[in-house]
Amino acid sequence: MAENHCELLPPARGGLGAGLGGGLCRRCSAGLGALAQRPGSVSKWVRLNVGGTYFLTTRQTLCRDPKSFLYRLCQADPDLDSDKDETGAYLIDRDPTYFGPVLNYLRHGKLVINKDLAEEGVLEEAEFYNITSLIKLVKDKIRERDSKTSQVPVKHVYRVLQCQEEELTQMVSTMSDGWKFEQLVSIGSSYNYGNEDQAEFLCVVSKELHNTPYGTASEPRLCLRGPRVLCSQGTASAV
Repeated sequence: MAENHCELLPPARGGLGAGLGGGLCRRCSAGLGALAQRPGSVSKWVRLNVGGTYFLTTRQTLCRDPKSFLYRLCQADPDLDSDKDETGAYLIDRDPTYFGPVLNYLRHGKLVINKDLAEEGVLEEAEFYNITSLIKLVKDKIRERDSKTSQVPVKHVYRVLQCQEEELTQMVSTMSDGWKFEQLVSIGSSYNYGNEDQAEFLCVVSKELHNTPYGTASEPRLCLRGPRVLCSQGTASAV
């Protein structure tokens, strides 16, 4: 008795067969395509080809939002220009990676976004499919994320400079943008030049170190001529 062997197709990421432990064979794939179009079950199953990845879901899931593109697709809206591929799946020229969160939201009503995906990408798809409740949910999530970022305290970087009296003016004119004076402390005279004492000072300067979406920005550099940097954030350093 001859054995029947299945020729496996590679599994489509996030699509039909992705959660079945591997790819679907050509016979099984064709069978599922026929199931989606079989008389008597046509009102239940819908097959979608989103950017080359297949998704199989129910008509009830796609009809959650009566104002959405997917609802109109299921109703065979004559004003909606939608083609089908050779398997009978509706062709949608969108990113299948971002369609996953959209479809799952329609399935269970919860927004679940993989950490590798951007909320803005999901929002783009929600707006394309015109799913009103999902659009609002993603926008709220983006606002919450941005609010947390803006509430992070600003870090200050400090430098302690040693300079002579005659170098103060030069230091002000050559200091990098963003740095500002915090305190000027006299440490007495270092030497005599003619009949005049040359006073020395310790000057404390600071600069804000802003946070970025990827963490704290790198420590800024202080560019100036003349004075010596004695201390950086409490750590002594030589120049």
